[in-house]
Amino acid sequence: MTTLSGPAVRSGPSVPAPRPRARRSWIGWGFMGPFMVVFALVFLAPIAYSIYLSLYRDQMVGGTSFVGLENYERAVGDPQFWSALGRVSIFLAVQVPIMLCIALLVALAIDSGRLYGKSFFRISIFLPYAVPAVVASLMWGFMYGTRFGLVGNINDAFGISLPNPLSPDLILASIGNIVTWEFVGYNMLIFYAALRVIPPSLYEAAEIDGASQRQVITAIKLPAIRGALVIATIFSIIGSFQLFNEPSILQSLAPNAITTYFTPNMYAFSLSFSGQQQNYAATVAIVMGLITMVIAYVVQLRGMRKEG
Repeated sequence: MTTLSGPAVRSGPSVPAPRPRARRSWIGWGFMGPFMVVFALVFLAPIAYSIYLSLYRDQMVGGTSFVGLENYERAVGDPQFWSALGRVSIFLAVQVPIMLCIALLVALAIDSGRLYGKSFFRISIFLPYAVPAVVASLMWGFMYGTRFGLVGNINDAFGISLPNPLSPDLILASIGNIVTWEFVGYNMLIFYAALRVIPPSLYEAAEIDGASQRQVITAIKLPAIRGALVIATIFSIIGSFQLFNEPSILQSLAPNAITTYFTPNMYAFSLSFSGQQQNYAATVAIVMGLITMVIAYVVQLRGMRKEG
């Protein structure tokens, strides 16, 4: 009898069965959920509402009406808005480089290891940052006074006549001095933290090669903290365009020097709470946010390109 058999099956390595697809875990989103809710309520919702307000206009007759981009066209041709923007731009171009240079020099001095009591100097320089901006503005404002402050006391003691720091010609420099005093320590701490993470082996190699302290700074320290320099610059740009506390506090001491449109933020505040023009105030805020975002992005892009 003949038996028919099927084709022989070759033995070989067994192919593992496909693993069941893991179910998506929502644990991470559970941890992020509270933050996302708060972020949406305090950040995204106000921006969306501001954009909504900027597209409408309140009128004496007819109530609120949709006007599209007319508020933005008004902002483009508003001389007071451009005056405020030009003023903070000058403030940014002069004050920020001075502040960052001072902070960098202090950070390099503390990191050099040749400064005795560096912990004391680090805390002392950072301490003004802990002073609220309102308190700092009031303190410096009374020091600037020619009749009741430090400037007036110096004039009386030495029989001289120092220029009034609260005059229209010097008020921007006086505000720059206050902001520099407040934020030098903050930026110094950013630079100092970046300097502390530089590998000591780089300093040892430079010492073996006979590099001077100046060469160590220019060839090792400054390139290593370029990222910190970019971050501090971006923060300073944002802070300059948001200038509000210092001029608004000094306005009562120097009403002839500081107008309601001294800075864009003061202009938007005046439009909203004094002029009852919330829609146009929202437009000014949106335009300033876009300008700040573009400039900060350009600075970050250039900093990353140089670092690369």
